Amino acid sequence: MAHDAVRKVGVKLVRLSRAVTRIRASAPIEGLRRSARSNVLNMSAHLAEPKAGLVSPGLAPRSLQQAIDQATRALLDQQRADGHFVFELEADSTIPAEYVLLVHWLGETPDLQLERKIAAYLRRKQGENGGWPLFEGGRFNISASVKAYFALKMIGDDPGAPHMVRAREAILAHGGAARTNVFTRTLLALYGAIPWRSVPVMPVEILLLPRWFPFHIAKISYWGRTVLVPLTVLNALRPLARNPRQVVIPELFCTPPEVVHRWPKGEHHRFPWSQIFRAIDRVLQVIEPHFPTGLRQRAIQEAVQFTTERLNGVDGLGAIFPAMANSVMMFDALGYRADHPDRAAARRSVDRLLLIKDDEAYCQPCVSPVWDTGLAVHALLEVGSDEAVTRAGRGLQWLQPRQVLDTVGDWAMTRPRVRPGGWAFQYNNPHYPDIDDTAVVLMAMDRAIREARLPDGADFDQAIARGVEWVLGMQSRDGGFGAFDADNDCEYLNHIPFSDHGALLDPPTADVTARCVSLLAQLEPAAGRARALRRALRFLRRTQEPDGSWYGRWGMNYIYGTWSALCALGAAGIDQNAPEVQRAVHWLESIQNPDFGWGEDGESYRLKYRGYEPASSTASQTAWALLGLMAAGRVDDPAVERGIRYLQRTQGADGLWPETRFTATGFPRVFYLRYHGYAKFFPLWALARYRNLKAASSRSTWLGM
Repeated sequence: MAHDAVRKVGVKLVRLSRAVTRIRASAPIEGLRRSARSNVLNMSAHLAEPKAGLVSPGLAPRSLQQAIDQATRALLDQQRADGHFVFELEADSTIPAEYVLLVHWLGETPDLQLERKIAAYLRRKQGENGGWPLFEGGRFNISASVKAYFALKMIGDDPGAPHMVRAREAILAHGGAARTNVFTRTLLALYGAIPWRSVPVMPVEILLLPRWFPFHIAKISYWGRTVLVPLTVLNALRPLARNPRQVVIPELFCTPPEVVHRWPKGEHHRFPWSQIFRAIDRVLQVIEPHFPTGLRQRAIQEAVQFTTERLNGVDGLGAIFPAMANSVMMFDALGYRADHPDRAAARRSVDRLLLIKDDEAYCQPCVSPVWDTGLAVHALLEVGSDEAVTRAGRGLQWLQPRQVLDTVGDWAMTRPRVRPGGWAFQYNNPHYPDIDDTAVVLMAMDRAIREARLPDGADFDQAIARGVEWVLGMQSRDGGFGAFDADNDCEYLNHIPFSDHGALLDPPTADVTARCVSLLAQLEPAAGRARALRRALRFLRRTQEPDGSWYGRWGMNYIYGTWSALCALGAAGIDQNAPEVQRAVHWLESIQNPDFGWGEDGESYRLKYRGYEPASSTASQTAWALLGLMAAGRVDDPAVERGIRYLQRTQGADGLWPETRFTATGFPRVFYLRYHGYAKFFPLWALARYRNLKAASSRSTWLGM
């Protein structure tokens, strides 16, 4: 009853706000004239004092500018001395739990103070239902809960403590540890907690298969490749954890694992592929132990060579935790001493992901400095004050030398004639540049050039040319773009038993394709890019959902995808009254929350999803919705004014926006992310864009983002 009453009051407030805004909007708005390419970055100087007509009467111009100034100062305070930005990147409880279990698997002497801090973090993340979710406020997840419980018990938490009892009861109520996913069962097998027959067979010999074979590592994603290759060695050798404390978790099984014969499959697995691959797995379970020794040794050598070539120094294999951890265990299982250069570098790479605070600690899945810096630069360029632009220039100068120009990465397995030219997501990951990051960086560089705000001595022309050349070369046959590879779309591979997560591939997606459309449309016209742009636009139109939204593969979810697509369509000059634009705008407006913000959570990725379901508003998702609507020319829309009000109202005294909810995605339904930087630069970006467009004679922007 109380919920219904609150909802009704909220609906009435929205209707009242719309009516008032329509009345106010009837007054003419007098803007400052400028061309599309003129320097909008000086706009803040004109708006330092309230001026009639620049902003809707519903918003005080001074308060808008003050909000921008406070957020800008707070963001600039986060910039590193060398010009880059990097913010915390948080996943669920599985990564810190796996870190603890890795230390004990290796038999290392643990840092007790660090363990206590990780335990405090894990306890805080425990849900009211006794288990651990995949994202803040999410449902119980059996795999995350088993790992968190195991890690806490390993650290020394008493199994009889109330929080451990609640966790154990919740795990057993959901079928016990035998219901966990493949990665968790592999970890349990490495600890001797379950038999290896519970894990799908992935013979290391697959690395010797020819390219034409239905399975080849070139046909799976970069993250699948880097995680799987060292894991196949572990599957072949089946080493047992040292586990000096001899911690075991038989209490988490409803049925003794040695008598369990049916292990869970992925919820996405469908006939006939699932049945075909499960039959193959049953055969492999029988014959794999009898593979020729010489063939096995040759395959293991291939795996080691693959890993060491991509070891990436102290930044680690693939620069992602699961691959790094697997590489450390692989070297250990092969007998590498702890001080061997390859093993030592791999081990250090894992520790570099730790984020240690006064009372808590956790391990990040990776780091995101290029992504964070590129997006922060965009926000600062939009702010446009002299200091903001100068600091944006320092960010661009930090980014420029990180362009990968000489390493031919794994992407060349499908695009051998394309020259390298992209940027990676992390500090260093030259074998795996990211198309999305590359497009973001290139658009920022292009904007700085065209608005004549280059840092002294900077020249980005060559960087842009090489970057665009690489992006164009990575377009898939269907016109879309994936994140790291082209044509990585052998969908049947997502039905192998190992892929119960359903994220073995990197197919073209609407959000990454939209970013590439934005890039190609923002750049000066060129004949060589026109065809690629047309094909990508066709892909976007083809992938629009029936309700008008677009799927967000790398951000939650349809709000993120729709923001990306509307920016792309706007930059490409698509008529704002075009059906695809109108439908997207209507969808965004229809899902605005009664508090004037926007929100969406990880439940939107479930297979039975049938349309938007309300979720709590967040600052970053509100900013995406606002930027999308403004890209569609709706700066005067009442929904936009309400969203701006939401951002002003929720801004903290420190100039930033509190945001604990996860708004990004690693693997849908399996792994979600919280970028701590999103609430620091996206809301600022939206406020500054609103200010600039309200002050302009045009209600559209030439910018791709």
